[in-house]
Amino acid sequence: MKFRRCLCAIIFFLSFSVYSAEHPKYKSNYLGQEKRPIKSLSEDDIRQLKAGKGWGLAKAAELNGMPGPAHILQMKEKISLSKEQEVKIQALFEDMKSKAIPLGNELIELETKLNDSFANGTVTNELLSQQLDSIYIVRKKLRYVHLVTHLMTPKILTPQQIGQYNQLRGYNSGDPCKNIPEGHDAEMWKKHNDCK
Repeated sequence: MKFRRCLCAIIFFLSFSVYSAEHPKYKSNYLGQEKRPIKSLSEDDIRQLKAGKGWGLAKAAELNGMPGPAHILQMKEKISLSKEQEVKIQALFEDMKSKAIPLGNELIELETKLNDSFANGTVTNELLSQQLDSIYIVRKKLRYVHLVTHLMTPKILTPQQIGQYNQLRGYNSGDPCKNIPEGHDAEMWKKHNDCK
């Protein structure tokens, strides 16, 4: 009798273990991110912020047909950008980067402080509120820098160039998950277009 109970318990335990491994409903989507130095930022996030890249902050403009300067410069031959247009777009790009890089670095620093206050147990309600306010202000400024640049860029282009840009970027090519534009990072494209 004891043997049967023991055997039943072992079978139950093994079947539960197999079930748990096959149905990891308690596993976090964040698994592995606990090893990051700044938990809320990936290595790619930090790289983009330090380089003044878009970090997805200008999607509202980009995906509504208002191009930004970085990609315009990459495809200048394909959209027949004139030398005068190129000079103006380059100036916009340099101005945007000169503002975005310091804000990106500031955001990284603020996220580091927030992370550290949780890691070392010094976080309080008041400190948390102050840190989040600071992060919000810097993130808002950074997003503004990227969006306002997208607002200014189309003024330099013709409607035909904007149409070509959107077509080359794949925005008018049906399913964006199946039509990744030439020269675009496939993984980033899929991430930005919520592809599975």
